[in-house]
Amino acid sequence: MAENSDEILYDFTPMLKTYKDGRIERLTGHEFVPASLDPATGVKSKDVQISPGIGVAARIYLPGDANPATKLPLVVYFHGGGFVVESPFSPLYHKHLNHLVAESNAVAVSVDYRLAPEHPLPTAYEDSWLTLKWIFSGEAQNEEWIRDYVDLGRVYLGGDSAGGNIAHHLAIRVGSEQTYIKLRGIFLNCPFFGGSDPIGGEMALVKTIVDNLWVFVHPKEFPGHDGPWINPAKDPRVSGLGCRRVLVYVAEKDYLKDRGWYYKETLEKSGWFGEIEVVEVEGEEHVFSVFSPDGENGLAMIKKVASFINH
Repeated sequence: MAENSDEILYDFTPMLKTYKDGRIERLTGHEFVPASLDPATGVKSKDVQISPGIGVAARIYLPGDANPATKLPLVVYFHGGGFVVESPFSPLYHKHLNHLVAESNAVAVSVDYRLAPEHPLPTAYEDSWLTLKWIFSGEAQNEEWIRDYVDLGRVYLGGDSAGGNIAHHLAIRVGSEQTYIKLRGIFLNCPFFGGSDPIGGEMALVKTIVDNLWVFVHPKEFPGHDGPWINPAKDPRVSGLGCRRVLVYVAEKDYLKDRGWYYKETLEKSGWFGEIEVVEVEGEEHVFSVFSPDGENGLAMIKKVASFINH
């Protein structure tokens, strides 16, 4: 064993630690549950390979009473975890998606993008974009749950924390590129945004941790603390966000709360032609609905998102 093998290089507890000998220890999000028929909700799921050569996959969810005679909305979901932990296959996200799909009566594709630091940003964005393109491609028509049950005219992107950041940026890309992809809306749960200057009630110590995580997940040549990837207000393309409806959830006790409100201000000032609603939930912490989708506030949020999807 190397002399410095237990010396910590970066400590992002409770997510992960890295050591000077190169080891990466993920402290959460590495458990795997198989795709299944969920007895509590009746939702069915299965796993698909999007790009086996690079390891991009997804888990697809189908409501239990789905009928090919009635096409359903599609939710493309991006999990949180600071770009460094979690997957669609963890117990946490498997349960969350089962609840969301059951309540919204929508098909969902939960994206397994590759994680930093082994795959630094912009890998997560590129993997997610690859999956979105796959959904609208002829190849996806070979997947019966997409072909037989999905209305590609009613596609929504959603995600929590880092996944909310990804959902936003894919909508930016849809709006800024000449593409066949059409989005109805996006919903962002406690999105991971930031910036070099503190806003609202951001505390210096916590902001330093968040800023350090952002630096950790991307190489030095990637835009820094105030680039458009972390701060939508710095993105000249923001007025072209590729959908007309946005729903943002923030939590009263979440450090990122003010960034969610600032996102609304940014879109409204940009000249974007759309409607955005921010809902703040009292007494709750970061991504509370993911950790407790069957709690009172979690259920209320999922019902609100379901209404948004079916509007």
